[in-house]
Amino acid sequence: MKRRRFKKIVRAGISQVPEGRLVFPTQSVEDNLRLGAYLRFRAKEKDQIEESLEEIYSLFPTLRDRTSQIAGTLSGGEQQMLSLGRALMANPKLLLLDEPSLGLAPIIASEIFRTISRLRDKSGVTILLVEQNARAALAMSDRGYVLETGTFVLQDRADRLLQNREVQRAYMGKGKKEIWDS
Repeated sequence: MKRRRFKKIVRAGISQVPEGRLVFPTQSVEDNLRLGAYLRFRAKEKDQIEESLEEIYSLFPTLRDRTSQIAGTLSGGEQQMLSLGRALMANPKLLLLDEPSLGLAPIIASEIFRTISRLRDKSGVTILLVEQNARAALAMSDRGYVLETGTFVLQDRADRLLQNREVQRAYMGKGKKEIWDS
């Protein structure tokens, strides 16, 4: 039953990059990426899968250098790139990202955010991002929603939320350097 729901969600064009990355640690980088295209293999999209793989490697050149490496031996940032690449291999219409900067060094998190911004601008995929780094999330978003204990307390265009004094005070801290500024 769970397997059917998974297939239905992926066929509907939805991919998720979960918090904590969750790569297949005993599989190679390339195998992890190809697993993201599982349903596309069954649909006999071999040529399109190879094109998608090349696109992922152009987005994340580090992964190309590590195609045979076991995913569990990658750094946290490389695993995050792999998890994002695997989700993109399904060719989604909607990409769900849960805390993509969690546990990453600031320079790596900044690279991940730049890649997400490029995806937003070039791929046409809709991205739903959950991120505690408010400045980084709003800087790459069209709209923002502020949740407090599971309730929406504020929503607006992202550029307006970035300028909102209450949002700045509560979520960005005065004078605090965020990783997006790195």
